[in-house]
Amino acid sequence: MANQSFAKSVMKKTTLGVIIGVLLVVIAQQTHFPPVFQIMFFLYAMLGALVFILLDAPAMKRLEGLKALGALLVFYLLLSGLYIAGASILPQFDPEDEKGKIEKVLKLRRAQTELGKADELIARAKELDERAKAISKQLSSLGADAKVEVAATTSAGGAASGDIVALGKDQWELQECYNCHKLYGQGGKKRGPEMDNIGNLMTVDQLKEKILYPKSWKAEGFDKDYDKGKMPDKYKDLMFPQEIDALVAFLASLKDESVKTPKPIKMN
Repeated sequence: MANQSFAKSVMKKTTLGVIIGVLLVVIAQQTHFPPVFQIMFFLYAMLGALVFILLDAPAMKRLEGLKALGALLVFYLLLSGLYIAGASILPQFDPEDEKGKIEKVLKLRRAQTELGKADELIARAKELDERAKAISKQLSSLGADAKVEVAATTSAGGAASGDIVALGKDQWELQECYNCHKLYGQGGKKRGPEMDNIGNLMTVDQLKEKILYPKSWKAEGFDKDYDKGKMPDKYKDLMFPQEIDALVAFLASLKDESVKTPKPIKMN
């Protein structure tokens, strides 16, 4: 009879632990906790259920002497094995990844001192862009069937503009923009629009305004994400102006018309 009662207690508390664990995972997902934390929350719920199950377990026979010592060692080895096995299953922190990010930041700082002020490079890119547009208009007025690409003009103007775009791509990785935005078919968790064609939809100044003040623009079809403030407003404090300019230059270079990047909407 006691065994049946204990079996019912095990079933009841295991079920309760699973329910609580699932609820914790759902809450963690809604609040954007990383997957490793979601797994840990579920395991903690099951561990709590196990503790309450043990409280109802039948009393063991009294052990003394060497038997008691042996039972204690077996219990210790079993518990240690469970913890080690559980920890090995979870994703491990790799310090080499963090060292790589730090090295990229330091490399960017060194590159900035060598390249000069990024705002000067942005100004040069704008000037070349305007020059390309002017040439295109002249050709159009003359009836010439030609198109001047800004990318070609920029490359003719020197390697500096390419350098700032490369630095901006590094910022995309360092700031982990891929967590919310998809680019080149990779990344993104549907919290933000795909960015492959954003350079054709927003100007340099508009992109910069969006990064500094996320509420200034909204992507078409992302009303709920905009209302919830999914894009953080930390970048104006987290990034140096040169880093923001580099990121803007990179975003402005994204002009893949085959990707349907949502239309940006200016907000009041």
